[in-house]
Amino acid sequence: MKLTNRHGTPVDPVPFLVVSSFAFLVSFSYGPIYLLALGLSLPIAVVVSTLLFVCATAAAYHQMVLTTRPELRGEIPPERRLRRLVYAAAVLLALLALLSLPFLVP
Repeated sequence: MKLTNRHGTPVDPVPFLVVSSFAFLVSFSYGPIYLLALGLSLPIAVVVSTLLFVCATAAAYHQMVLTTRPELRGEIPPERRLRRLVYAAAVLLALLALLSLPFLVP
């Protein structure tokens, strides 16, 4: 399947597929268990996890396929790469703390 942006330029599909696969993995491995711990029923937890997966996939498609501009691709300065890495680590740490919250509260 050839993915193209809104201007018809071919786009590499691998980053989009990786992000959408990761969204599927996280939403269906943590979502239902997390929502069950918060007191929702199983069918509602699965529906909410599915909606979160669809929203994350749509956002990834919009950013990585539809609005991307491959002609602007270039080397990113090391300072910006390090800053992105630190931000990603902070977001991951906050996400893990958020995911463990229902198990800490009695």
